[in-house]
Amino acid sequence: MSAGHSPHLPPLASGPGGTDALRPLLATVLDALAAGAARRGGPLPAGGPDAVAARVADALGDVLPATGDPDALRVLVQTLAEGAADPADPLCAAHLHCPPLAVATAADLAVGALNPSLDSWDQAPAASSLEATVARTLARTAGLADALVTTGGTESNLLALLLAREAHGGSVRLVCGAGAHHSLPRAAWLLGLPDPVVIPAPDGTLDPAALDGALTALSGPLLVAATAGTTDAGLIDPLPEIAALCATHGVRLHIDAAYGGGLLFSDRHRGKLAGLDAAHTVTLDLHKLGWQPVAAGLLAVAHPHELTPLRQRAGYLNADDDTEAGFPDLLGRSLRTTRRPDILKIAVTLRTLGRGGLGTLVDQVCALARDFAALVRRHPGFALYDRPDISTVLFRPAEADDTAVATARRRLLHEGRAVLGRARLDGRLWLKATFLNPHTRPDDLARLLTLVELAALAEGSTPG
Repeated sequence: MSAGHSPHLPPLASGPGGTDALRPLLATVLDALAAGAARRGGPLPAGGPDAVAARVADALGDVLPATGDPDALRVLVQTLAEGAADPADPLCAAHLHCPPLAVATAADLAVGALNPSLDSWDQAPAASSLEATVARTLARTAGLADALVTTGGTESNLLALLLAREAHGGSVRLVCGAGAHHSLPRAAWLLGLPDPVVIPAPDGTLDPAALDGALTALSGPLLVAATAGTTDAGLIDPLPEIAALCATHGVRLHIDAAYGGGLLFSDRHRGKLAGLDAAHTVTLDLHKLGWQPVAAGLLAVAHPHELTPLRQRAGYLNADDDTEAGFPDLLGRSLRTTRRPDILKIAVTLRTLGRGGLGTLVDQVCALARDFAALVRRHPGFALYDRPDISTVLFRPAEADDTAVATARRRLLHEGRAVLGRARLDGRLWLKATFLNPHTRPDDLARLLTLVELAALAEGSTPG
């Protein structure tokens, strides 16, 4: 058989004829997305896990048939859309899971088609240059010097602990608040570090007095991890006080701003991140308050020379003579080898919207959270945890016990009516609404509260 072109081989996404092959397939995908959303008819599919799994199994059939099905793209995309929890639906407000911008999603298509890999320059010439420039710009926006692109907050926090360990000669002890993200103690475990010291967070944020006492009592290399935007309530630790304590005690500071880092784009809210520039490392995550498709994380660093421990040599990727000849060495820019240029969608978004456009989106979702909190506060049958710092609101039916709150939430999920999260603070279970959809309207907020009220009533609670 000839090794030349054969009409029986499936088309490629790039190269000669690639764009012509993609056009009808994209139309199929877009139509299937619309059809799936219409069949879903709400923020998530009704019926619960068993019903969704049954529909997926029915659509999937034989995963690896002897003969392929040319209609598989349409069927499976429609099934995925029908069974999705759609973050663009105003009643899907549980998690730090944003509806991605259309322009960012379109840019991500180009990455999928060209398929560059950022482990050597000869696989991604333009992408490697783009990543270096854009990552550095974002780091400087946070007051630091450079940044590595990651898959999100978990990888960024792992890198932060790794760099701290290496900066201290092989060991460091994590000191973090009770509200710190679970990935931080997990990273300490993965890296073989001592058990973390957990500082009380009586109001949901790290207590500076307790931190001062711990730093006074502890010895050896330490890494304090503060949080700018807790997962449970979107709270921001007192960063200036924490930074001052770290400077006084001579310890290293990491700030997990995976959620709150997006406030940097807003003139109105940027001041909430005062103290961020005092950190040695900062986690940023633009698939939260940045409206990017997953994944879009970064770890910003104050001292680029501390990235040296990440350097690796593999003759087929970064031979010494190639590096000496001026070809960039990309292996020291990540813990991963093969990795896609997630920086493209970020760069397209930054250039398309600018700081002002992104700041408007940030301001809008923060205002939505304040408006929803005001609705809760005015309703006699609901309790509000506190005024939101960013775009997360914790609330609960005032007379319901924790079991009723949890059951009401699951009822809404099972019926496909609304997606709300859950958080335990002050010894009580709260419902969590995280507003990341700037297109949400006031009537959507009112409808969400009404749905919770009806679900609570169905569980035997009686909001007034």
